[in-house]
Amino acid sequence: MYVRDAKNRDEAWLLDAIEQLGLDDVAFRSRDYVIAVDQESGDRAGFGRLRLHRGDDTERIELTGIGVLPEWRGWGVGAHVVERLVDTAAADGFETVYVLTDQPEYLRQFGFVEVDTDDLPGALSDRLAEKREFLGSGVVGLELAVDDFEMPERFREAFKKAEPADAGEPDATESPEDFGIDPESATYKYDTGR
Repeated sequence: MYVRDAKNRDEAWLLDAIEQLGLDDVAFRSRDYVIAVDQESGDRAGFGRLRLHRGDDTERIELTGIGVLPEWRGWGVGAHVVERLVDTAAADGFETVYVLTDQPEYLRQFGFVEVDTDDLPGALSDRLAEKREFLGSGVVGLELAVDDFEMPERFREAFKKAEPADAGEPDATESPEDFGIDPESATYKYDTGR
């Protein structure tokens, strides 16, 4: 399992996954995303995005659109997506990252702390109002100094062994019913009469 930058070919998959998970896709640009990928199967497991906000004389960066497909949950996929986003923000010169979420407990384990709504930068305060309309009043703002990010070791270990919940062998046996054929009543054009 590894996390990489999204490519143009990931756009359709990203839009489908965002819709499936009920996340917002405001100002969608696939190049802003990172994707967790299983190196053996090539299956995409999770994703997240950095969104730049300009206001006053400063720029702020928001981690948003973080999602993990249900069959990949519990393997540290989301944690590694968050780590990659924080690392990317740090490499781009940001000292602080923000998240507006209705699930703050998940992010607190990495060092994020809640920010009072009045203390959010202007562009993020506006975005918080939008997200509350979309997700409800439970959305709060969190911030993290990029140097304070902490990855719990259990997520590192789980990520090394990640596999989807339905990772068993697929049933390769096909039956007539799979194709909408009732074998009891079907007639065939080239029946040999045997």
